[in-house]
Amino acid sequence: MSTTGATADPLATLGSLPGVAESVESVRKAVDRVYGHRIMRRRSNAVTSEAALRGARGSGALSGADWALEEVRRRTDFSGDDEARVLGAALRLTAEAGQLLSVWRQSPLRVLARLHLVAAAGTEDTVGRPRQEGEGVDEPLIELALPGASEVSGRLEGLSELVVAGSSAPALVTAAVVHGEILALRPFVSHNGLIARTAERIVLVGSGLDPKSVCPAEVGHAELGRAAYRAALDGYVSGTPEGMAAWIAHCAGAVELGARESTAVCEALQRGAA
Repeated sequence: MSTTGATADPLATLGSLPGVAESVESVRKAVDRVYGHRIMRRRSNAVTSEAALRGARGSGALSGADWALEEVRRRTDFSGDDEARVLGAALRLTAEAGQLLSVWRQSPLRVLARLHLVAAAGTEDTVGRPRQEGEGVDEPLIELALPGASEVSGRLEGLSELVVAGSSAPALVTAAVVHGEILALRPFVSHNGLIARTAERIVLVGSGLDPKSVCPAEVGHAELGRAAYRAALDGYVSGTPEGMAAWIAHCAGAVELGARESTAVCEALQRGAA
């Protein structure tokens, strides 16, 4: 995404694209339904914990570790095979996200570096820094052309400037752009998908749209499926108004599905079934 042009607030411009206002309103209603549930007044911590687990499972599924929820809940050791390590990284990132909200507003690049450090868990020499020229990326889900290291550096700086400057755009728009930009750039040698989805979560929570983190977009992204995820990202990378609006709508649908998931959790808690 270009951060230059006639407007000082390009994110606000995206908010005016056809269909985006409707997506924003639909998400707001879905989130409000969860927060209005009577169980949230008494057991919101339980809903938050369950949303975190389900969000990590969903994010892991998109990165190639599509495990049943009960298997993720049961497992205590995530150091075995590749899939187990992916799930372990997803769980660590979800736990870490809540600790980084205030830092994100001041230094998004520092947060991204921290997320990569947490995801890689010290298993790589390149942890915590963007990839350099000649370094490849382990992200099999995304088959887009890989931007060069200099382009990655420039665009990450631009993204950071947008976040720090703030925007009048709805939180959904900002979260979608952060998610899409990280996924398009794949700035690290590994775990970019997990990091992009965690950054989206940080924006949604830190903005106040979902302050208790009970509407896991990762659940929705996984439910919508890998093919739809890739197609929507293609729209983002195209940079066209139609493509950008389609990506934002896709992210909106993911948040709505996450909200629906937590509404079901609330209902189960109310019945004493969870």
